[in-house]
Amino acid sequence: MADQFDVVVIGSGPGGYVTAIRASQLGFKTAIVERSELGGICLNWGCIPTKALLKSGEVYEQLDHLRDYGLSVEKRGFDFDGIVQRSRKVAAQMNSGVTFLMKKHKIEVVQGTARLEKGSPAPTVVVGSRKLTAKHVILATGARARTVPAIGLEPDGERVWTYREALVPKAAPKSLVVVGSGAIGMEFASFYRALGSEVTVIEMMPRILPVEDEEISKTARKVFEKRGIKFRVPANVKKLTKSKTGVSLDIEADGKAETLNAEVCIVAIGIVGNVEDLGLEALGVKVEKTHIVTDKHGATGVPGLYAIGDVAGPPWLAHKASHEGVHCIEHIAGLRPTNLTSPIPGCTYTTPQIASVGLTEAQAREQGLDPKVGRFPFRVNGKAVAAGEVDGLVKTIFDGKTGALIGAHMVGHEVTEMIQGFALAMTLEATEAEIQATVFPHPTMSEAMHEAALDAYGRVLHL
Repeated sequence: MADQFDVVVIGSGPGGYVTAIRASQLGFKTAIVERSELGGICLNWGCIPTKALLKSGEVYEQLDHLRDYGLSVEKRGFDFDGIVQRSRKVAAQMNSGVTFLMKKHKIEVVQGTARLEKGSPAPTVVVGSRKLTAKHVILATGARARTVPAIGLEPDGERVWTYREALVPKAAPKSLVVVGSGAIGMEFASFYRALGSEVTVIEMMPRILPVEDEEISKTARKVFEKRGIKFRVPANVKKLTKSKTGVSLDIEADGKAETLNAEVCIVAIGIVGNVEDLGLEALGVKVEKTHIVTDKHGATGVPGLYAIGDVAGPPWLAHKASHEGVHCIEHIAGLRPTNLTSPIPGCTYTTPQIASVGLTEAQAREQGLDPKVGRFPFRVNGKAVAAGEVDGLVKTIFDGKTGALIGAHMVGHEVTEMIQGFALAMTLEATEAEIQATVFPHPTMSEAMHEAALDAYGRVLHL
């Protein structure tokens, strides 16, 4: 009887543990299965420790500009091991927090690797010698870094890294090449450049940060280049060769062959879902491009089996996984679940930061809309000037027919803390008139959000 549950969640990342908490709140007897550390990749090897590293890099880089603030310091330097250890302590603290939450909500934590077998009313979850039966099983197994062993893009822990190796190296490399300019690639490029590494980023798409609005990615690239990051865009890696002292990458950029040399290569070319060795094939679960196919509530088509988060497909974001998990369990409980189509903001924690929600300008035009576009640069925002953080802008996109806010995009200092204002506005279906009528506090960088909304309709005040 001890191994009978109402809900079993497999995977304890932000999707899994949040789902388990909500299940417990709804009165379900819940278990969560984790093969490694509670909190999953995000808390232990992703979102949280990378932000700790990035903060260290940001503070260190600011030391170059102390004179701009009328300050001085006698000696500038860093303890790389100290930087890494701080990030690990932050991750450990968050892991402890999840452990506490599991106890608080009386969720049984089952340590080990799960495999599914046919069962009723839902598949049986086998973990070692235990067999967990439940009415509902929710897969939240996440994803891992994509590699391409055929051309040498495979981690070895020494010369070729994924995000995991990049978090805990013995020393900061003097030079590195980052393959992939999405959020993960650019965050590590930004961090190591802040510590003085020579950084080159390779991107096969026509521009960096390819999922972002084109104007935003172009603006970000200019600031990154000002910081000394080099780019090869568009470019394809043909082969990576390792030696005792570094790596050589044979690439093709703009139709020309080139060889790049560096101490280390970071592979950041996307992720693949963790679908192997779960027993999905025997159950008849449909998998496409390493991701489990589900309906809008997370159901897989196999009775009692659901999937949420990264393993269920893009966007591969922790907050999207949590949101999906809550929606899924509330649907199971027969409630009117949270709105699954709520706008999902995306954030990149580089220097400068990038944040966006909704449609890009190009997407709006492709959908046949008549977008009204507004922009406001931080260089004329009083708080940004006072803080010495003038790079970047806010861009708003409204539906020309209805006035609805359909997209917002930012690049600049701490914009990841501002984008939620636009996400909330979109969730509440705010129009340009309502945003323009909102009082924004002064002096704040958020005033640029207001001005960008005004600019879309020719009413900008400070430009």
